[in-house]
Amino acid sequence: MTDRSAATAPAAAQPPISAYALTLLALLTLFWGVNWPIMKIALQEIPVFTFRAGCLGGGALGLFAIALWKRMPLGIPRGYGWKLAAISLFTITGWNVFVLYGLGMLPAGRTTILAFTMPLWLLPMSALVLHERLTGWKLAGLGIGLLGLAVLLGGEWEAMAGEPLGVLLVLGAAICWAIGTLLTKLYAIPMNAVPFVGWQMVLGGIPIFVLAPLLETDRWFVYSAGPWLAMLYNASICFVFCYWAWNTLVRILPAGISGLSTLMIPVVGVFSSMVMLGEQPRWPEFAALALVALALGLILKPARQPAPQA
Repeated sequence: MTDRSAATAPAAAQPPISAYALTLLALLTLFWGVNWPIMKIALQEIPVFTFRAGCLGGGALGLFAIALWKRMPLGIPRGYGWKLAAISLFTITGWNVFVLYGLGMLPAGRTTILAFTMPLWLLPMSALVLHERLTGWKLAGLGIGLLGLAVLLGGEWEAMAGEPLGVLLVLGAAICWAIGTLLTKLYAIPMNAVPFVGWQMVLGGIPIFVLAPLLETDRWFVYSAGPWLAMLYNASICFVFCYWAWNTLVRILPAGISGLSTLMIPVVGVFSSMVMLGEQPRWPEFAALALVALALGLILKPARQPAPQA
């Protein structure tokens, strides 16, 4: 006999987000947002591969040190090595190389907006590969997001005509991030987040570690204090804390809420570029920023749960 009271009871309300999670969200948004003008400062003197080799090496060492301190297993599970390498190729190698070369050609604020369009590209990939249902809200978000890109690029076609490669590189970085995220969901490698991210930096950093001394022969000891501090900030704050915080939030929050945590990062990137680099965004940047934020909000909108049946 069916328990009618249980069948008609409303679904349990989602528990409120803890102060711990809110603190991580705030710190992640701030640290990743201000990092865009900081990277711009570093790239004024440090070549791309040299800069990223230092960041990846320092980040991997920091993450493995934390894993050892916490006595976490460091080994890659048997049979998952090539899958982890494939994830690392997109999330580390492709993302870092493309976005840094693009950042060297474009203003930091504009680069931030383009880079954080990742969910726009992940949406159709997930539908095709993971067979996730495309809701009306998600399709509307995809259309609005593409409109935002058109506004961003259409506002200054003359200025952008000189650097079309920069736009393509940053969009390529966003697509690499989307592919890496897709593979992470598809493969579901059973590892703790700390060594998982550390191994990504090692495997994905191999091409960067090899090419840095071959392609860039500048004397590293002549860099001024600003770029050195920018590299230290990236290696310690971004590659250790932010990657750890992101993976922690993915585990303790619903997927939609953890995804929404990226929406304010471009806002912080645009306005911190104004303060730190003197960049002056015009109406296309603000319009595109609003459209992209609206698009991501629609894409990450939780699906409506069906009413319980009596």
